[in-house]
Amino acid sequence: MTDNIRDHQGAIAEIDDEQLPVPRHRLHGATHFLGLYGSEHVAATEFVIGAAFVAMGATIQDILVGLLIGNTLAAISFWLITAPIAVKTRLSLYTYIEHNMGDMVSRLYNGANVLIFVAISAAMITVSATAVRALFDIPPQTDPYPTSLYFVIIAASASVIAVLVAYHGFNLVAEFATICTPWLMVMFTAGGMVLIPSLNETLTGYTTLASFSDFISLAGTTVFTGINAEGEPGIGLVEVIGFAWAANTFAHFGLVDMALLRYAKKSIYGLCTATGMMFGHYIAWISAALMGAATASIMKLSIAVVSPGDVAYYALGATGFVIVVIAGWTTANPNLYRAGLAAQAVFPTIARQKVTLAVGAVVVIGSCFPFIYRQILPILAYAGLVLVPIGGIVFAEQHIFPRLGYKTNWHRLKGLKDNKPALLTWAICLVFGFGLDALGIIYFVYLFLPTWVVAIVCYTLLAKAAGADKSYPEAEQREQEFDNRVKQYHARLAAEENQVPVKDSSALTKIIRAVWIIIGLIVPAVLAWRVLFNSPDLYEYYVNREVFYDVTIWCTLVYFVFAWWDLQRSKALQRAGQPADVAVAAK
Repeated sequence: MTDNIRDHQGAIAEIDDEQLPVPRHRLHGATHFLGLYGSEHVAATEFVIGAAFVAMGATIQDILVGLLIGNTLAAISFWLITAPIAVKTRLSLYTYIEHNMGDMVSRLYNGANVLIFVAISAAMITVSATAVRALFDIPPQTDPYPTSLYFVIIAASASVIAVLVAYHGFNLVAEFATICTPWLMVMFTAGGMVLIPSLNETLTGYTTLASFSDFISLAGTTVFTGINAEGEPGIGLVEVIGFAWAANTFAHFGLVDMALLRYAKKSIYGLCTATGMMFGHYIAWISAALMGAATASIMKLSIAVVSPGDVAYYALGATGFVIVVIAGWTTANPNLYRAGLAAQAVFPTIARQKVTLAVGAVVVIGSCFPFIYRQILPILAYAGLVLVPIGGIVFAEQHIFPRLGYKTNWHRLKGLKDNKPALLTWAICLVFGFGLDALGIIYFVYLFLPTWVVAIVCYTLLAKAAGADKSYPEAEQREQEFDNRVKQYHARLAAEENQVPVKDSSALTKIIRAVWIIIGLIVPAVLAWRVLFNSPDLYEYYVNREVFYDVTIWCTLVYFVFAWWDLQRSKALQRAGQPADVAVAAK
């Protein structure tokens, strides 16, 4: 915690923006979050998770209903748990912990985040490496460890590039990721459509589906069969719901996404997470499973060991290599950046760039081991179990304490260095949660629920004993004065940064936008529709599929060139504060 935050001294302007609440004039509307969550949750992990549900033996009925319920619960959790606290405090969770829980909790929490973000980054880079592997005809890596030196070289090289980008050019990657969302959505859907006729032909001898019930029959017979990879009955509806809900527990119940939703004008914008939950974690998971099952059938391998690179190639042709590499890197880079920030909080005297390189070295090693990306669902579930207790503690402070008359910021008011009730609560919850897991009392994906409740109860009791129910008049007065100074500073910022968004209505921009929408998105979607619904026999299917492969790669090139051009014109327009044509004429 910085001294000027702790002691409320020094000029507000000298305090890092991350240490202050988000000013009102920098808040965003619903459209921003619809796009943001759409891009973050349509990623390379979907190839892995979709195949994992097949390997775990879910039925098609359980998938359709369970994923719908689970992802709805996830979106509601963002709305009712994360967003209200984010909007109320306007702080990221990292800053909140630093202010209210002391150095020890902050360092331990950030240390846990380093491990989690390193694992996710390594998994995503491994996914990208599976696509590059196929280009060089390197054998699939079916073991938990690498069996090819060439694969190690590819994975390590991809990791080094990702680390260097996170070190130098994160903003560039972040901008690039924003334009990937519509394309990723179309490609995930198209991939499933292209391979459905192939699956149907192996089952019925026909390449066309007459109705939705035919699709249910096909998916239930060839993909979601209810039998797991060991030939035994698989998971059921309750487990599918739990996996979908738990996949992002560290972000909603664990409150990590306060970092994003603190910029929301209203807490109801937490429902905007539905773009990620319902497309990335519903449609994309199901589509990826269909693609994975078809690829496993073609390659005569178990879906449990088929790589995302192979799946994408058989579904999308050359475009498949692009989607796996892009989806892997656009997910790995922000997580690498987060890992660097978290590591810097653990070692505050070391520059972020140096810490990022050290974290990156671990990612380079981890990316060479395929077992990490194949265990992504358990990793996400257990990551939630580790981080959810902190979310419960913050929930108690923000929602329970005011109702009981306790001080939300009692630790800071009392002037303590460390919040021992928070530290003890976290330790109790870890023992409780992992103890339940060891005993096998409830399925591990649901462990976050009782652990979260225990965190709320324990912390409320322990904080009361430590003085949360007491009054601290002098400290409260200093806090109020500091808050007033922050409001005055934000008012000055608003006046200085007051820029009315300028809408680009120039003819050139309209043409650019039409090109990337029509050629980059609509044409591939139409071609995929043609493959699915206009392939009356196997010959026509192969012809239509090859046309899709050949045209879509060029559509992809056009999409990224023109979408990037559109983005750069929009940025230049906002910087200039005048219409694009006027800016060009002025030059």
